[in-house]
Amino acid sequence: MQVSLRLIMSAIQRNSLLLEDPMKALRILGIALGLVLALLAAGVGVLYALFDGEKIKGELSRVVLENNQRKLDIAGKLELSVWPDVSIKIGNLTLSEPGGREEFLALDSARVAVAVMPLLSKQVQVRRVEVSGLKATLVKRKDGALNIADLLGANAKSEPAPKVGAGGTASAPLRIDIAGIKVANAQFTWRDEKSGSSTTLSNLDLGTGRVQIDGAKQTLALESLSLAATLAGSGLDGRATLVLSGIEGTAQTMKIGQLALDLDAKSGETTLKAHIGSPVTANPEAQTIALEKIAGSVDLTNPRMPMKQLKLPLAGNLRADMARQTVALELTTQFDESKIAAKLKVAKFAPLALGFDLDIDQLNVDKYLPPAPPKTAAEEKAANDKAATKGNEVTANKLDFSALKGLDVNGAIRIGSLQVSRLKLARLNAKINLAGGRLDVAPLTLNLYEGAANGSLSLNAAGNTIALRQNLAGISINPLMKDLANKDLVEGRGNVTLDISSRGDSVIAMKKALAGTAAVSLGDGAIKGINLAQSLRDLKGKLGAKQDATQQAKAGDKTDFSELTASLKIANGIARNEDLAMKSPFLRLSGAGDIDIGGGQMNYVAKASVVGTSAGQGGKETDQLKGLTVPVRVTGPFENLAYKIEFGSMIEDVAKARLEEKKQEVKAKVEDKLKDKLKGLFGR
Repeated sequence: MQVSLRLIMSAIQRNSLLLEDPMKALRILGIALGLVLALLAAGVGVLYALFDGEKIKGELSRVVLENNQRKLDIAGKLELSVWPDVSIKIGNLTLSEPGGREEFLALDSARVAVAVMPLLSKQVQVRRVEVSGLKATLVKRKDGALNIADLLGANAKSEPAPKVGAGGTASAPLRIDIAGIKVANAQFTWRDEKSGSSTTLSNLDLGTGRVQIDGAKQTLALESLSLAATLAGSGLDGRATLVLSGIEGTAQTMKIGQLALDLDAKSGETTLKAHIGSPVTANPEAQTIALEKIAGSVDLTNPRMPMKQLKLPLAGNLRADMARQTVALELTTQFDESKIAAKLKVAKFAPLALGFDLDIDQLNVDKYLPPAPPKTAAEEKAANDKAATKGNEVTANKLDFSALKGLDVNGAIRIGSLQVSRLKLARLNAKINLAGGRLDVAPLTLNLYEGAANGSLSLNAAGNTIALRQNLAGISINPLMKDLANKDLVEGRGNVTLDISSRGDSVIAMKKALAGTAAVSLGDGAIKGINLAQSLRDLKGKLGAKQDATQQAKAGDKTDFSELTASLKIANGIARNEDLAMKSPFLRLSGAGDIDIGGGQMNYVAKASVVGTSAGQGGKETDQLKGLTVPVRVTGPFENLAYKIEFGSMIEDVAKARLEEKKQEVKAKVEDKLKDKLKGLFGR
């Protein structure tokens, strides 16, 4: 074609005088263009005639099978196009794993287009690479080898580079110039046969700007690269997009002008939008990467949240060394009145070895969570009864600690003030250690409800067990119980010690398997729900009765005490107490009984002894009860306790006491008469 063009131009030059006639010049130009088009058409015809798609497909399959022991199957047509670019299109292609086993790669269609004119100068400039429906599975074998090692040339024998001169020729360094790459609806799967883990990314779209690779200079320039993925499943719907712009560098130094990651997702009524950006520097050979200036934000909205919207600005930096399997991340944020600083260090990827440090000045978690709908006592009891049935126990409040396995984590958490699930805590300091499927939080110290706590907490995936050891000193017990369990049973301030453990796959099962010990020592408080002083004053008119009197717990009623101590032994979810001791100016209270934590029930007998009369809550109306013991049985569910004063047994005690008094009076009178007779007998 080039020779024909030179002949045409030579003829034009020899007849340059003809150019003086415009019409002749146009005719000659038309003839020249016609010849060029005729030659191009002939060349295209020859190209189509020589192109044998089926033969090329067969040859490709043969070469891949011989060199890589993989089966290449191209079910679709191999099509050639020459306009507007020279391109080849492939459809329905699959490539097997080595040995022809399971499928490694598949695609619906692919198209590669090259520019026409550079072909005339023996240069290949790729205009466009388009791939649709790509599916690939990358596998790491148990011996650490990848299933693409043969495709990367890992098994090829190294050969000396060809010499230049003396008949030797050297191939030109690789040069790639691609105007753009587009991959639509792709799916990539990573499977680790040693750990048994598998991760799949679906609905991926990838696009690039101009890609330039110079093998001689070992440089790369990429205008832009974008990767988008659809998020779906488990109630989540959204889209994540990663954009890299201004990529350039060499095998030793790579710079990315800007990395931008955007997330837009929705789950139910909650909407999450996040953006993170940073310039990037990397060393591909050393496998290091650094994001020196991370900036972004996280925006969370939910109409049920008190503030409706939560926005967190982000700032920090990240450094990763993939060869050494280390990552260091520093991140800070601030929202409302909270300032948060976090440090994260990864010492090993597999198995994961993670260290962290979290510092929060103040945080009210309840402020950012939808409020729980209020429940009446009857509704709460019905829910507990339903969850406690055999059919629902397995699924109700399910607990599974298996996620602790295979992790190696240690770190520290410090929070100045914290409110979560209504609990109000301060100066929380916790050391975290997770290894071998066991999580230990020790020491665990904090201030709460005018007092302080010091102890430890542990969870163990083996047997799904939990253990808590805690010493609470100077605690105001009533607000703690109200916020923790929504119970208003006792007032006072003092000390509580806990050493308890349990196991089970649900909250109900944990309650029923609870074991250990507990002790409480309170001062200047009150038992809520009953006014024993008033109840005993009412006994004056009931001493002749022989039936028990039962009353439900009443809000506002209480029995004051100056000191209260008790210890508990817990087994199978039932706490047994036998040493209750309560003192007040009017009463002394002892008792014994069971508290069924798993069933949410009590069966306890407290014995109240009147020791004071004119002072305290009793008054003069209880003079006749002084020295007597009044049994009070506490029964029923925690939400609706009943107090029964057992008058029958008390009346028996009163009768016995009066009979004993009569006996003593008779005995005294007999002794007095006897003394008088003896005096008369002896004349004294």
